[in-house]
Amino acid sequence: MPASMFTVRLLGAAATLMLVAACGSNTNASSVSTGSVTPGAGSSATTSASVSGAVGVATTSLGPVLVDSKGFTVYMLTADSKGHSTCSAQCLQKWPLVPAPAGSDVSQAPGVSAALATTKATSGALMLTAGGWPLYTFVKDTAPGQVAGEGVNAFGGTWYAVSPSGAPVMAAAAPPPATTTSGGAYGRTGY
Repeated sequence: MPASMFTVRLLGAAATLMLVAACGSNTNASSVSTGSVTPGAGSSATTSASVSGAVGVATTSLGPVLVDSKGFTVYMLTADSKGHSTCSAQCLQKWPLVPAPAGSDVSQAPGVSAALATTKATSGALMLTAGGWPLYTFVKDTAPGQVAGEGVNAFGGTWYAVSPSGAPVMAAAAPPPATTTSGGAYGRTGY
């Protein structure tokens, strides 16, 4: 086959792939419904209760967890204590607080058995608590259903998704990385 014909076919294939990719990537992360939402990494999360007010419940790869009004996973920090946030201004840049709803009335959300209340963040802003734990989201969760903050050690403690009962959801331990016994490529093991 002549080189020019190969180039034309290659360009045609590349154009077809770009068209397919452009047509198939229409997602709207700003809306949450009681149906299925699509998080990153190709897995799905299904909301089991509509997001009512400040928090709701969704099923993720960790199981049922609290989500904010946009459907993003809600976390707690082990360095906090019930009713007291230790998350500094630098911390709040990575772990934004879940704001308390307007007014002083914090109503119970469907599917949430933890008592919902408020406390003040280190910034002075009023934030939501579940079972007493101050609630946050994580900036690396870019779509509803993602759980990138699970098990992260930062800002004096460990971050965990929050269950509908207000308890931390601790993910199962990941298996250790595979290693080779023959020394691997170029004499290296593991990675």
